[in-house]
Amino acid sequence: MRRISVQNLKPGMVVARAIFSSDGRILLHSGIILSNRYIKRLGDLEIDSIYIRDKIFGYVEHRDVVADETRHNTIRMVRENFNKLDKNHNLDTRAVKGTVDNIVDELLINRNILFSLSDIRAFDDYTFAHSVNVCILSILTGITMGYHRTQLNELGIGALLHDIGKIRISLNVLNKPGELTRNEFSEIKQHPEFGFKILREYHDLSLLSSHVAYQHHERWDGQGYPRNLAGEKILEYARIVAVADVYDALLANRPYRPPYSINQGINILKRMSGIYLDPHCVTALITNIAVYPIGTVVKLNTGDTGIVIDTNREYPTRPIVKVVFNSRGQRIANQHEVDLSKLKTIMITKPLSEEEIDSLKD
Repeated sequence: MRRISVQNLKPGMVVARAIFSSDGRILLHSGIILSNRYIKRLGDLEIDSIYIRDKIFGYVEHRDVVADETRHNTIRMVRENFNKLDKNHNLDTRAVKGTVDNIVDELLINRNILFSLSDIRAFDDYTFAHSVNVCILSILTGITMGYHRTQLNELGIGALLHDIGKIRISLNVLNKPGELTRNEFSEIKQHPEFGFKILREYHDLSLLSSHVAYQHHERWDGQGYPRNLAGEKILEYARIVAVADVYDALLANRPYRPPYSINQGINILKRMSGIYLDPHCVTALITNIAVYPIGTVVKLNTGDTGIVIDTNREYPTRPIVKVVFNSRGQRIANQHEVDLSKLKTIMITKPLSEEEIDSLKD
């Protein structure tokens, strides 16, 4: 199983992981054979990539930090609540708290699994899928930082709803593909205060969760907004969410740019550390990221090519790789696994692009 961009899909390829709509319905089941009609539909939905079964690299079991059902139910719940508030109805705080509680449960159970950003999102689902990823990443970071259960729940609720104030922003501004004007950016900058005002009305939600919405665009150096808070004057929950917010945004496919790679995203976080972002929070988040997610096709310094079949939490850059091609580009009859955490002289030199993978001979 490997991830492939929709533009490189071909009829006859087989879907390896189900693709969901924003309301939780399955658009394509796992095992479906792609046709031109299906491929066109995926493009129309502006889904940038999907997982396919790969006959060359074989079956690879994918493990995620939360179940697909949990992820997609959460996306649906967030969308429904954003729509309710947009129509001046009440936020379903019971659903929000129950959902976050379930996510915390799964993350505590799966704490040895690294986050691989494996969701498939349509363009119109960006805000909702982004909110869910930021929630998951923030809770993982909180676990790493030793938070207790109540703190994890407060952090998770704040993270899940950090962008709730965007319901008060014009969709034309939110979805603008080009550069924002000064006035448009000024409008965008109001969403933290809008979010805080919305959430503080719900007394069954922690005020700390509300402050996450208020402060997640403050900067470590004091040059953020809306109040130019700096350093530890920014709520730690908000400092965590700020890191998760930036990281997930970097890896998302946006109208104005393609997604950054995981390595690029991590390097950008490191460059922002101590300026935009709390260094401690950056370090804690990065320890939870699978640099080479399961299903990544990689070249080793031996010249061999293989596919990542498992990750090592203690050594995120040194996963377990199934070697499929030798250094001469020939398919190996007796494929074997190498645990890079135990073989210090062997390392990954690069992940292969789709074009490089397609050039490999069966």
